[in-house]
Amino acid sequence: MPEVDTRPLDTARRLAESGDLDAAATIFAELAADPDEPDRAQAAVGLAVVLEERGDVPGSRAAARTALATGHPEFAAQAACLLAGSFEREGLTAQARAAWQAALGVGHPDYVPPAHMGLARLATDAEEAERSLRQALATADPEIASHAAQELAEGFLEEGDPGEAARVLMEALSVPEVIEAARLRVMLGIAHLELACAEFSAAIEEGGDGGDGGGGGDTETGALAIELLARTLPLRGRDEDAERVWRYGLDSADADLAGEVRLRLDRDL
Repeated sequence: MPEVDTRPLDTARRLAESGDLDAAATIFAELAADPDEPDRAQAAVGLAVVLEERGDVPGSRAAARTALATGHPEFAAQAACLLAGSFEREGLTAQARAAWQAALGVGHPDYVPPAHMGLARLATDAEEAERSLRQALATADPEIASHAAQELAEGFLEEGDPGEAARVLMEALSVPEVIEAARLRVMLGIAHLELACAEFSAAIEEGGDGGDGGGGGDTETGALAIELLARTLPLRGRDEDAERVWRYGLDSADADLAGEVRLRLDRDL
């Protein structure tokens, strides 16, 4: 039975998958060199991948540039990402940034999210990094959005802005099938703990006004705020701060408040 004709591109792909990189590269190169070849962009990407596996980095980059120059809506974007990754691995930051920008310029939805993350990694300052991470989060890619939100949230928590951390985490959790949802929820819980600590602290400060209508609270509310803050801080690894909060309440000049705090502390003894 006669063999069915196979496209050269498919033959090259099968050769590459079977490990015959030299034979695959030969076919890919022939196709990529023909300006009239309909599969030129895809062949050039295939050549770039094969040559990189063979250790021919300059040849791989040249092939990727060929694919990028075709302007193909998918394979030009893939080629730009290949170039960016290649440059990043060698620490060629400026070239990598340009390649990630090229991927964004092509605009294929599969490659826009990693391009934003790549630009975030190579950002020259915190503002640029945040902008790129927010753009990555906005793509609603289940993987990229999760990673972007985690990086953003970690930064906001370090900067003392748990409210913004909570907002980006909730945005990521709204993405259908987002990965690492459990970790996102844990981080959201941490953000809420920090928000709770801030509210308890504010309540304690306002309670110091004396409860005279100027924003202060009653003795029970003040003692409750002290207890909640002192019991929440250790959850964030801040045991010494918790001790200081208890001491603040116990040493209060308001005897009623100090007594109420003592009762709440003694419940654990």
